[in-house]
Amino acid sequence: MTIAIRPTPELAAAADAQFEGIADPVEQALAVLRWAGETFGAEFAVTSSMADGLLAHLASRVVPGVNVVFLDTGYHFAETIGTRDWITGVLPITLVNVTPPQTVAEQDLSFGPKLYERDPDLCCELRKVKPLAQALAGFVAWGSGIRRDESPTRAGTRLVDWDAKRGMVKINPMAAWTQDVVDAYVAEHQVPVNPLFELGYGSIGCAPCTRPVAPGEDSRAGRWAGRGKTECGLHT
Repeated sequence: MTIAIRPTPELAAAADAQFEGIADPVEQALAVLRWAGETFGAEFAVTSSMADGLLAHLASRVVPGVNVVFLDTGYHFAETIGTRDWITGVLPITLVNVTPPQTVAEQDLSFGPKLYERDPDLCCELRKVKPLAQALAGFVAWGSGIRRDESPTRAGTRLVDWDAKRGMVKINPMAAWTQDVVDAYVAEHQVPVNPLFELGYGSIGCAPCTRPVAPGEDSRAGRWAGRGKTECGLHT
């Protein structure tokens, strides 16, 4: 599909200002996604960690058949892979399953076992950041499910932003959502949710680097616990 509008920082800023004024968070998210689908067509994709099917569900309502990129790192919980298969089976989406160039075993031979313990930034770079960059090379705009309330590092998240690192428009349609909005939408639409949430996980990533959260901790406290690391690099 030929894009009628070239993606630019100015386009992203104008769209962000336009949608920021929509008060209802669900209508806001749908409006952002509808705009992305109409503006970029098949060259728009959303990403999903398969913590739930929320973003995929929202996107599929206004962009049926939307490309959903999943980073199959080789370190996921079995529940996460099961959630991926569940979502793919019940929603009108096109799964783009992305794997790193090296398997876990091949990476162990190159860098030594348990790289995630010795150098988690490098492990994320090899198994997430670079594979995503390669997967998104065929698109001009991408969407994520990050929210402002998830952590201090995400408090300034815009609905529509310019991803300067990748030269793409980045869509964050759920930026303004709270956990209450998430819970209500999931319940109303029976959105598939990763069963690990019932076991106390607040945010779900690779199994070796994720633990349940304690009462009072923010939802991402279980990611790389005990380290200064708070992001894998996909959103920074």
